[in-house]
Amino acid sequence: MVAAGRANDSAHSVLVWTATSPSRGVSAISGMPILLKDNIETADMPTTAGSLALADNAPGRDAPLVGRLRAAGAVIVGKTNLSEWANIRSSDSISGWSAVGGQTLNPYDPARTPCGSSSGSGAAVALGLTPVAIGTETDGSITCPASVNGVVGFKPTVGLVSRTHIVPISHSQDTAGPMATTVIDAAKVLTVIAGSDPADPATVEADARKVDYAAGLDANALRGARIGVMRFLKGYSPETQAVFEQNLKTLRDSGAVLVDLPEGPDGRVIGAAEFKVLLYELKHDLNAYLASTDPQQVRTRTLADVIAFNAAEPRETVLFGQDIFQRAQAMGDLTDADYLEARATSLRLAGPEGIDRLMRDNGVIALIAPTTSRAWTNDPKDDDDMQGSASQLAAVAGYPHLTVPMGFDRGMPVGISFLGGKWDDARILSLGYAFEQVTQARRPPPGVQR
Repeated sequence: MVAAGRANDSAHSVLVWTATSPSRGVSAISGMPILLKDNIETADMPTTAGSLALADNAPGRDAPLVGRLRAAGAVIVGKTNLSEWANIRSSDSISGWSAVGGQTLNPYDPARTPCGSSSGSGAAVALGLTPVAIGTETDGSITCPASVNGVVGFKPTVGLVSRTHIVPISHSQDTAGPMATTVIDAAKVLTVIAGSDPADPATVEADARKVDYAAGLDANALRGARIGVMRFLKGYSPETQAVFEQNLKTLRDSGAVLVDLPEGPDGRVIGAAEFKVLLYELKHDLNAYLASTDPQQVRTRTLADVIAFNAAEPRETVLFGQDIFQRAQAMGDLTDADYLEARATSLRLAGPEGIDRLMRDNGVIALIAPTTSRAWTNDPKDDDDMQGSASQLAAVAGYPHLTVPMGFDRGMPVGISFLGGKWDDARILSLGYAFEQVTQARRPPPGVQR
């Protein structure tokens, strides 16, 4: 049951709902307290995706990943704030803000962004509220908030973890994944939540592909590992780039063989095709989700209804509008040639001609880059905006992406990204674990004990 209703943390606006959840199973995560992003359904709390349109959305069901956590003995202690509708409503949206939960703040500097959309999950773990929180990602929504909040974030291969009863953006790219203080805790939780779900066709191979990810971690995984350095990714701050270069030396000292990759796929072409895919799938997938909710609780039954609700509700548009929603509403069906071409193009350029080709042609087992630069300010008038990102290729291809703290840029945490091929989740986690053991770069926010 809901134990404390809305529980908006006065310092950081992290928690939206708190709850009690009895442990049932015995496993590596028995008794572990876990927070969930507030777009993941639970039987005992509302699921709002940060929108007032879903304020009464309490369908009384657990998402399959939540059921797996409860069965393994995890204690679901609450829901975390997020960028409203997982940051897909507006091109001018503010990361970490929702009409339900307010503005999530970065615990290292409240004037700077927690990134999004899993902002509350990243900030909560950084603050030590729980050792693990579950986030979701379409493109960067686990890895960016993990990086700028100084924690581990893992986006699994799409299809390893069920998306059923999670408020969607895109069935092509959406996935849930763990955000944690350590790689081993992330691996323990992933082992529990991974698995096939008959209601999610993308997960048909999950049972055959999943392993015990924690048991597979190897502190010596870097020895002899050929790893590609994605030099073609540009735009990082000089300070973040300097921290990254220092860590490249650490990787070499740990036995890794680094291969510079000066050229890669054209991110602008991929991005244009990806955005078109997201517009089409947002309309289709959100309409399907809304149709699955209780009409007595959720009066907005379609994306068009949500747009109308927002237009009539001043609290929703006080900071930014809904231009992306409006563009999505104007799109056609998933049978449209325009959509099919965009999806084929984005997937081909990011996967077979992107990550797969880079790894094959250069004989490497993983790719690395800075995840992003230091957190930028929350002031929409400030030109200190996001600098650099490693998320796109893995997000569009549906491949695994791990970020691990690697140091600080002007006192703000920054992470290093490890990317791999489809179903390379165990290898990527192990490489990141080995890096974490050597560097021990994470430092908690001021005033928070390790």
